[in-house]
Amino acid sequence: MLHQYSRYLPLVLAVLLALISAVCVVFSPWFWMGVVIFGALGVLGVSDMLQTRHAVLRNYPVLGHMRFLFEGIRPEIRQYLIESDQDEEPFSREERSIVYQRAKNVEDARPFGTRQRVYDSGYQWITHSVQPKHITNHDFRITVGGPDCTQPYDISLYNISAMSFGALSANAISALNMGAAKGGFAHDTGEGGVSRYHRQGGDLIYEVGSGYFGCRTEDGQFSPEKFAQTANDPQIKMIEIKLSQGAKPGHGGMLPGAKVTPEIAEARGVPVGTDCISPAAHSAFDTPLGLCQFIGQLRDLSGGKPVGFKLCVGHRREFMCIVKAMLETGILPDFIVVDGKEGGTGAAPLEFSNHIGMPLVEGLTFVHNTLRGAAIRDKIRIGASGKLVTAFDIARIIALGADWVNSARGFMFAIGCIQGQACHTNRCPVGVATQDPARQRAIVVPVKAERVYNFHRNTLKALAEMTGAAGLDHPGKFLPHHLLVREKDRDMVVGSEVYPYQPVGFLLRGEDVGFGFLSRWNRAGSDSFAPPDDGV
Repeated sequence: MLHQYSRYLPLVLAVLLALISAVCVVFSPWFWMGVVIFGALGVLGVSDMLQTRHAVLRNYPVLGHMRFLFEGIRPEIRQYLIESDQDEEPFSREERSIVYQRAKNVEDARPFGTRQRVYDSGYQWITHSVQPKHITNHDFRITVGGPDCTQPYDISLYNISAMSFGALSANAISALNMGAAKGGFAHDTGEGGVSRYHRQGGDLIYEVGSGYFGCRTEDGQFSPEKFAQTANDPQIKMIEIKLSQGAKPGHGGMLPGAKVTPEIAEARGVPVGTDCISPAAHSAFDTPLGLCQFIGQLRDLSGGKPVGFKLCVGHRREFMCIVKAMLETGILPDFIVVDGKEGGTGAAPLEFSNHIGMPLVEGLTFVHNTLRGAAIRDKIRIGASGKLVTAFDIARIIALGADWVNSARGFMFAIGCIQGQACHTNRCPVGVATQDPARQRAIVVPVKAERVYNFHRNTLKALAEMTGAAGLDHPGKFLPHHLLVREKDRDMVVGSEVYPYQPVGFLLRGEDVGFGFLSRWNRAGSDSFAPPDDGV
């Protein structure tokens, strides 16, 4: 019987203490403090019991607020007190630390051996040579630009992935671009257009999304004239059509009008204070042939700069439709960026983050081998993005078929991101992912730009050391057989067995190499993304 009234005990105690304090105040003015404190607790308790929004507060007035307090700081408690150095939530402490150390240009060596569980399934490593090479120049680059490109670009092997102004603060964008300028690597604008904060001298990859920000008409359609005006800027080196992104493929977005400031409106070409819509699909094309024609149009309008597209792989047959359209039209993209579903700087619905889109390794190997099967892999460069922050990440992904690598969150860490996971709340504690002027002032642009430069330089230096240890003189020579994988406990397999390079032209010859390549190829059509039957 007493138990059912126990939830009122804190309220009763608060009221009693308030009464006692009121009586004692006549003897000492210090008791006014007790009156104020316990009186306030009593008022809070009564308010908790009368409110209707939270059941826990109605049953446990005053004390119930502890539940909301601990729920609010739960991520920080886990990150700083509970997680091990290897727990990925979503980046491990070990991964974040290596970025911080390299960005600050401090010692990044580790004592006492690896903390990895090297005999557990999933562990990976790169083979080394008894005749390692010493590489002195670690400014690794590859040339992007096919036969129809008149302004090819020598891109670094490690670049800043797509993050828009609006998602990131003005100071964050400025620091990233200033660091890219000093290091001579590329900075993807994201689909939010080219803002004034991108104008710090760094090479830009102009991303054209479904909202056509920076190249749109008043009703949101693609504007060739505005695109040409933007794309012919000498600071813009490449054009990237965004078909989908890893965090939320197939999902559009909206920036509420309240967040569309004059600066954001200027960059995106939209009215101030009105909702800014990013449709789920493009309106400039709706077929594989249409996409190829759009690629050719953008290349002409930009004066012959490299044009490509980015996607997170979904229906594999649809990508094959695009490849068939390339063969039919003779219009090839200069590059393709494969975004793994691990990507996640933008906020997304939980179901999309967890269960939509193909992880990078599978998406990359599929795209790479499909292009090999169509005998056009040597004409198209492949970029890759998705949780790639260390030299090993870069080497591994290049071995699986990529030509270069992009990173978003790695460079966010370099400018101070602490993985607070408040990116979508406008309350980023370090000023990276917010438009709050008071919060973003935490980023001192020249200081953070230097860290962006340091992180890029030290990561490529580590990549050079790994490459030399493998007996190679350039990371582009990494192949699957340099990668070893523990497929299950104590079983070791060579990467070329798990992720083989398929024969060049096998799709054109009708060879069945397994993995469903040929059956999907036979069902793919260049004139439509729609399946010929009920399948995908």
